[in-house]
Amino acid sequence: MATTSPPPEIEYPPKGRIEPVDDHTEIDQFWDSDTGATTAEYAITTLAACGFAALLVVVLKSEPIKELITGVISTALGLGS
Repeated sequence: MATTSPPPEIEYPPKGRIEPVDDHTEIDQFWDSDTGATTAEYAITTLAACGFAALLVVVLKSEPIKELITGVISTALGLGS
C-alpha cells in the first residue's frame, strides 16, 4: 500500500537552505505515490453533492415548501392578494 510519507532517505522537513537541482527524479518519486488522491477527492465531493441534491429534492417536495414557493411566485407575478 502506497503512502504519502517521504522515503526515509529524504529529510523532512529539510533543514537549512535548499539548493536548486537540475535532476528532479527524487522529487518526482516523492510525489508519484499520491497520484490517486485527486480521483478520491473528486469522488467524495461528487457523493456529497448528490446527497445534498437528494436532501433538497425531499425538502422541496414537501407540501409547506410548495405552498411557500407558490405564494412567493404568485406575489412576484402580481397574482397574489
